[in-house]
Amino acid sequence: MSADKFDSFDLRGLTAALDEQAENSLKRTLEAIRVHLGMQVAYVSEFVGDQTHFREVDAPGLEHVVKAGDSMPLDYVYCRHILEGRLPELMPDVLNEPVAASMQFTHDLGVRAHISVPIKLTDGSTYGMFCCVSTEPQPTLNQRDLRMMRAVAELTSVLISREVEATTEYRTNFERIRRVLDNDELSIVLQPIIQIADHSLLGFECLSRFSGAEQWTPDIWFKMAASVGLGTELEMQAIEKGMALLDLFPAHLYLAFNLSPDTITSGQLAKAIPKQARRRVVLEITEHASVEDYGALGGALKDLRAHGVRLAVDDAGAGYASLRHILALQPDIIKLDISLTRNIQDDLARHSLAAALVHFGRDTKSQILAEGVETAAELESLRKLGVQSAQGYFLGRPMSPADARMLVQKFGLAQGTFPKVVPLTA
Repeated sequence: MSADKFDSFDLRGLTAALDEQAENSLKRTLEAIRVHLGMQVAYVSEFVGDQTHFREVDAPGLEHVVKAGDSMPLDYVYCRHILEGRLPELMPDVLNEPVAASMQFTHDLGVRAHISVPIKLTDGSTYGMFCCVSTEPQPTLNQRDLRMMRAVAELTSVLISREVEATTEYRTNFERIRRVLDNDELSIVLQPIIQIADHSLLGFECLSRFSGAEQWTPDIWFKMAASVGLGTELEMQAIEKGMALLDLFPAHLYLAFNLSPDTITSGQLAKAIPKQARRRVVLEITEHASVEDYGALGGALKDLRAHGVRLAVDDAGAGYASLRHILALQPDIIKLDISLTRNIQDDLARHSLAAALVHFGRDTKSQILAEGVETAAELESLRKLGVQSAQGYFLGRPMSPADARMLVQKFGLAQGTFPKVVPLTA
């Protein structure tokens, strides 16, 4: 990805938030050090190419001379001479230093006293300079003042290093997600969902897989994408790939997709899910999804649900958020979290909570789907509780679209019959 493409992207406030936090601290620090030393100007600069960029400036009454955002050539100011040893960091009277006295910068700005130390990042590189300037000589400036400036510069470097590292991490993660999107590194696998009562196949959950060298789990990829503002784009690529598989299967089978509230409210789903296919689509919202505005989310879902799209709340029983989702969104399907289904036949607490959710689903006309079913005993216990449908390794591991199609054909599922409950293989 080109630098221009990255730079043109809205960083979703990350840089602004980091800058605001850092600048507030820098402003207070600069004012304190300027007043303490009796100087007129204090600033933190950043080296950008052959320029020194004035990142933050405290210069009351002299804003017309220098302000945050201004830049000057490195060869024009003292910075490079100080770093290379031609000028000292402490100059109580710059006219006593022949190099400084001969520079245009000294005369243009009327500089007479100057104290400046480099800001070193944790990797050892020089970020810029921490400087104080006066238009009057300051003969009382001494080595103790210089040591204090160095100490303040070290503290400033810690703050800036954290910001730089966070921004670098952001850029790296952004480029990773762009690589996935641009190089088609996302693919779809399908996990069967069965109806417990008659063992018929209801559909498949579409799960994302990533082919990059990192070998991270899908949740890490989607969390990373969301953190750099590409969550919706990545989720939309997943749903578009999944929707392209719909015609591989009989019309009575559905496909389920995990989506974040941001993607649902983005307005992009209407185009990705044509009206004629909406009765074969289930959208899942997980326990981990934060919903800031249930009204907006419900409004975004209204038209889709009116044309047949069903809504599922995932991970029910795993935490408080899923219960809020259920109450606010009134889903068509409530998915019991694997923490409830695991060994449910031997655990009274799990059994009781699952039973309560089944009762709730019955009263609200929501179907209950158990996920993570791994044994026959778990499935039988869920059946006795009245859970309508299930998925899990006992019933079928995630498989390729080709293997899913073969599975449908192998067991005659085009007629909606699932011969017996056994671990399914591709």
